Amino acid sequence: MTEVIFERDALIEKLGVDIDPELLSLALTHRSYSYEHGQIPHNERLEFLGDSVLGQAVTVRLFTTLPDAVEGELAKRRASVVSTVALAEIGRSIELGRHLLLGRGENLTGGRDKDSILADTMEAIIGATYLSAGPEAATDLVLRLVGPLLDDPDRYGVASDPKTSLQELAARLGRTAPSYSVRAEGPDHDRVFTATVTVGDLSASGAGSSKKHAEMAAALIAWGELSANA
Repeated sequence: MTEVIFERDALIEKLGVDIDPELLSLALTHRSYSYEHGQIPHNERLEFLGDSVLGQAVTVRLFTTLPDAVEGELAKRRASVVSTVALAEIGRSIELGRHLLLGRGENLTGGRDKDSILADTMEAIIGATYLSAGPEAATDLVLRLVGPLLDDPDRYGVASDPKTSLQELAARLGRTAPSYSVRAEGPDHDRVFTATVTVGDLSASGAGSSKKHAEMAAALIAWGELSANA
């Protein structure tokens, strides 16, 4: 028990905000852990709240600091810093993976370093901060976490919408449009989706906790391979 408390204290120190211990534990509880422990509450409701707080904080910051930017540019910048890939990188920077409560299967398959799990947990932590310390503290946390990314909008442009990026790249290179196939494995409460995308003679596969995430993962890999060979 002492080790767990120490680990959580270390995370709180990196976040720089005082979060109620019960809410922090809830934010770190993945649904796979919940299903293996009697359907205890998990972090998806906090994730829903945090996603809204994150979006509002980033939108207001961009609107106020870029008065000459058009709507399309603002939307692009916002998408890049709230993307799964960007949030996962933030999670890794604070060693979030070591604090997660995961089910046995998710833990064995590398769940502590999965983009989708890290990103969702970051949103849950933002939600927990909102409930523990209020909207100003939550906004401050968001801006401290994503601040460095706001100055580099192109870095995550492809990652925020890899399917569209792949389609546009394929069109520019005169390739056939990408086509996707998806298969699912595992029980209903913990399914893993694997998508394969084909662009001409190039194919790539990616996995995720949903069909959407699997297709995005496959598209991102295919985009990287296609651009490298262009």
